[in-house]
Amino acid sequence: MFGAELRRRRQEAGMTLEELNRRVHFSKSHLSKVETGAKNPSQDLVRACDAALGADGRLAALAPVTTAERADQADRADQAEPPSVDQEVWLMSMTPSGETGFAGMDRRTALSLSALGVLGAGLGSGAAPDRPGGEASGDAQPALASFRVQLGELRNMGQHVAPSMVFPIAAVQTNALRQLARSAPPAQRKAALRLAARFAEYAGWMAQESGAEQRALWWTDTAVSLAGAGDDSEMGEYALVRRALMTMYAHDGPQTVALAQRAQRGRASSPRVLGLAAKREAQGHALVGDLVSCERSLERAREHLAADRATRGDSEAGGPEILGSRNVSDPVGVTRGWCLVDLGRVEEAAAILDQECASLPGSAVRARTRFGVRRALAHALSGEVENSCEIATELLPEGKGVDSATVRLDLRRLHQTLARHHGHRSVRELSPTLVTALSAV
Repeated sequence: MFGAELRRRRQEAGMTLEELNRRVHFSKSHLSKVETGAKNPSQDLVRACDAALGADGRLAALAPVTTAERADQADRADQAEPPSVDQEVWLMSMTPSGETGFAGMDRRTALSLSALGVLGAGLGSGAAPDRPGGEASGDAQPALASFRVQLGELRNMGQHVAPSMVFPIAAVQTNALRQLARSAPPAQRKAALRLAARFAEYAGWMAQESGAEQRALWWTDTAVSLAGAGDDSEMGEYALVRRALMTMYAHDGPQTVALAQRAQRGRASSPRVLGLAAKREAQGHALVGDLVSCERSLERAREHLAADRATRGDSEAGGPEILGSRNVSDPVGVTRGWCLVDLGRVEEAAAILDQECASLPGSAVRARTRFGVRRALAHALSGEVENSCEIATELLPEGKGVDSATVRLDLRRLHQTLARHHGHRSVRELSPTLVTALSAV
């Protein structure tokens, strides 16, 4: 169906296969085989043809769903229940393969295990154990201040090292804050739970970066539970944005849009969450080829995030508890470049990403790698092979330590795109480095 409609639209536009080849940078023979149904189109070809023929997503909607995409959708159906906030201690176990899991346990049982004694004894930096009868004692404010600093340091660490190394630290700090909340005065108890929710949300992001989607969902749900116990309902709306990110990386545009729109309907959503949700909605529209809705969502995102900056002021704009990235100066600009790649408007995307990536701070290695790989992909898809290889050659050694499963999705697309130019000298030189990056665990 896709191939027949592609041919019909191409002929209706008075465009030859050679002209389409020049626009989408796929060979005439490959395009001919796609039109006749002898070959299934890749998603990159689908988007490029949709954009070249001005189909506004209608052509892309006819593309067949691959077996891999069906498997991704099936995997997302499984969800683990988060532990209750009332469970006093969580235990982390690890299998020989490196998989981790958590289970709730009552305090008395935990205290019988010497390895967990430190959790029952408090943190020593302001947290005191519960008195008989549940009466709280001690001022937790010094400990909370220390944890806020640690959250900022952990997020900075996450820009440089593998998520599998950051995730356990975030998990332990979340649990420690839950214990601190039990012994804190009532007002500080809620502050501790809200801060624990921020650590849990970051643990979920690091789990996703490690390639463990179900674990990421578990921790996102846990963040919502903790935040709710701390009278912070905003995390529930932000969790929808996080889930939309997962469906976006699974190339499920309609579900990404649906989740992002739900987040924008939430009563507790702040201007920041509204902006982040609108930005994610734009990425969902881009996946289904809807340029007009994508641009409208980006405009809403810009308005909401500008309102958020005006409310926060410069002093709070980059605080450790802020939801979403704090390393991108123009999140809407870089997202627009990202979306244009998925919309098949790759020349425009390459120009925007060139500009936006130049403004990313040198310390934000994970962000520079994520958007830099998409920049290299945009250049490769637009036929600028030399530029693409040059960007990737400079980028990959720097980003080697971040070991990101989500970045590898674009690296795989980059490798497949450059493989069409396997005779190019720069492609041959880059190929071993790309293969090594893709084989990283």
